[in-house]
Amino acid sequence: MKQKYILLIAALLLMSLDMSAQRRSKKIVVPDTAKVVKDYLDSLRVMRQRLDSLQQVNNQLRSEQSDGRYYRLFAPTTFYHSGAQKSLLLMPETGDDVADAIDQALMSLYLRRPDLVVNNETNLQAAGSIRDDVNHELTQEVDLTDYAAPVPDEPEVVPVQLVIRKPNFWKFKGDGYLQFLQNYVSTNWHKGGESNYSAVAAANLELNYNDKDHITFDNKLEMKLGFQTSPSDTVHKYKTNNDLLRFTSKLGIQAHKRWYYTLQLLAYTQFARGLKANDEKVYSDFTSPFDLNIGIGMQYNVNALGGRLKGTLNFLPFSFNFRYVARDALTSANGIKGDHNTLEKFASQFTGELKWNILDNVSWKTRLYANTTYLQTKIEWENQFELKVTKYISANLFVYPRFDDGNNRDDKMGYFQLQEWSSIGLSYSF
Repeated sequence: MKQKYILLIAALLLMSLDMSAQRRSKKIVVPDTAKVVKDYLDSLRVMRQRLDSLQQVNNQLRSEQSDGRYYRLFAPTTFYHSGAQKSLLLMPETGDDVADAIDQALMSLYLRRPDLVVNNETNLQAAGSIRDDVNHELTQEVDLTDYAAPVPDEPEVVPVQLVIRKPNFWKFKGDGYLQFLQNYVSTNWHKGGESNYSAVAAANLELNYNDKDHITFDNKLEMKLGFQTSPSDTVHKYKTNNDLLRFTSKLGIQAHKRWYYTLQLLAYTQFARGLKANDEKVYSDFTSPFDLNIGIGMQYNVNALGGRLKGTLNFLPFSFNFRYVARDALTSANGIKGDHNTLEKFASQFTGELKWNILDNVSWKTRLYANTTYLQTKIEWENQFELKVTKYISANLFVYPRFDDGNNRDDKMGYFQLQEWSSIGLSYSF
């Protein structure tokens, strides 16, 4: 009877052990290694996508945790003890599915490809490079900020004194000379002749405006006065041989390139009385005559020969001429009839002024003036050749042909007139 109870108790114990074993066996779950690796790769792809947005990465790293237990799968192949220990135990302890899966994956690698194992956990511990917390979750505390672009290297700034001045469209310039001529002839000179002395002074002043856009305003004052003496003239101790006071003003508005619409004012007279040898008659005087011309037309600015030839050509088809004679005795000689001192006429005129720098020290200045009322014509052609000896010494040759059918006709020259002289002396330009 007792034996039956003993056998029954033994049978019950065996059944309980078998059921306990079955329950334990059911709790043991063998993880799928391929699935673990696949899930990890998927997590890497997701992480890469999140990194594309700086703001999302910053928020994620502040709120989420990163798992450092996967390190053993991607580090150089090393033999870890945990996998072997779990395989040798009859009833291994469970509780960390990720760690168990990693150990099983590594054991599969050790058995199939032992040649890939380059190190073991004992050596790592001896070297002191193994971490004890690789089987625990690690919190990665990273705080990313906005990306800052690199600061470019800037060159060292050198202080510069910069002065900004208001543009000055006015230009003032001028030139002048004082020259002398002495001619001595002895009383017994075989060809005859007469000793004489002469001097001439001249000054030209210009004040011009040019806004570099389309407006010009040119003003020029020309002054010239010369005297001569001769022993044969018993009436006059000296008399003038050059006398000019002339003012020219031109307002131009650009029409096309070098062409300008022009309004010109021209006024001229002389300084002193005009005399002839051994003759007491006065042929001209200050404001006797005085001529004033106002004209409207077109002007062409000349710039040729590489800048050596410059000047203006002024065509004035509509012009008003005014003449005033202060000396009553000279009114009729200047074309004024009756008891008047003035004369007004409408005319057309042309004025051309050019300067050609032939050489560095040789130049030619020319002025051609033509005025016609279609009843009377006056043409003046002034030519001055200048040789610069030094900066302050120059020689001049002046040739001045003239045509005026408003004067009395000469038996030899007709209506043509000519003046020529040469001299050497001081000159200055500014």
